[in-house]
Amino acid sequence: MRCAECKGKGLCGLPRCPIMSRFYAQLPVRPSDSYQGSAPSVFVGSYGYPKVAGGPLMIDDADHPPDWVARGLGIDDIVGLRARTIRGTTETERLAGNLQEIALSSKPLDVEVRFTKPVAFDLRFDGTIAPVGLTGAIRNMDVLENARVDRMVDRTTSDTDLSATEACDILHTSGTDVYRITQLLTAGLLGRKRHIVPTRWAITAVDDTVSKQLKKKIARYSPLGGIEVFSASLYGNHIVCLLVPGDWKFEMIEVWGKQSLWAEESETIARDGEGITKSDYSPLAGAYYSARLAVAEYLESVQRSARVLVLRSITGEYWAPLGTWVVREATRNAMKGQKIPCATLQEGIETASRLIGFSHWRLHSLLVPELLTQKTLFDF
Repeated sequence: MRCAECKGKGLCGLPRCPIMSRFYAQLPVRPSDSYQGSAPSVFVGSYGYPKVAGGPLMIDDADHPPDWVARGLGIDDIVGLRARTIRGTTETERLAGNLQEIALSSKPLDVEVRFTKPVAFDLRFDGTIAPVGLTGAIRNMDVLENARVDRMVDRTTSDTDLSATEACDILHTSGTDVYRITQLLTAGLLGRKRHIVPTRWAITAVDDTVSKQLKKKIARYSPLGGIEVFSASLYGNHIVCLLVPGDWKFEMIEVWGKQSLWAEESETIARDGEGITKSDYSPLAGAYYSARLAVAEYLESVQRSARVLVLRSITGEYWAPLGTWVVREATRNAMKGQKIPCATLQEGIETASRLIGFSHWRLHSLLVPELLTQKTLFDF
């Protein structure tokens, strides 16, 4: 109702209107019924599963969020880039071989695609996947180059005796990033019983699977030598990580500030957590698994175990949801940054509160009271 009343006048207080941005992004786009150029990745929808539609993502640019961050692109730049991206759609069985070739290649392949009619502009924002502006039903498609496949990717995708979990672990351990692994899973190239996987499911599945394998390794390590606090910000997402020596426990608390995307007139706070195992799907959705992966990567790199609290504060600066990759990269940036050592747990909690900008998150935490009251072997 508010959007209907406002019509882009800014009554919500956001610096950009997510609805009006669709039209701003549309201005430089010229719909066409054909495309010849780069296809850096593939996309498979989830509607109607298991009979899903999918196809290549087509743009003469990268479809790799770490590259966007490294280039210093802002939210406007990313929305504009994705508004020019074409998502081809057809029954995945028709083009399964072509999609797998694109997913396998270590460099974007050139394709030639003809659509049944000119592509339509339909920029939609989603909390899990990056937005895509243009869609078109594929009439026919040709891949104009041969895929260049990394040795480890070739070995892993060729081994049909490996489970998808084993394949994800081997690929990540070898240095293949989760973005490539997600593409391989989406295209049906991993596991014993292989099938096409919707992209939004594959993103969370890979984050979850890889971090579970990292947790098993972390469980064998000695605890951190002391309490550490890390922080970083990316596109209005402020991340603070508090690490306390001990066996693995994880908690994440999200705080959506007033006038931010999903909070409207009042602040919204949500949390979730786990011990060594987790059986239910997180109410924080993909953001939970993306943040958990980034922290687990850090602990694996230093070969230490810890109890982890991740705080995420989202401001109105984050005016367009770009996908869970923002949380993953923000948390990775935090863990790569300068750590703040703290002598006591209380000092760590106060430092985390200062960095995130408020302290009332403590009322929602279950991990902090446990850390303050429960003695472990590491306390003696």
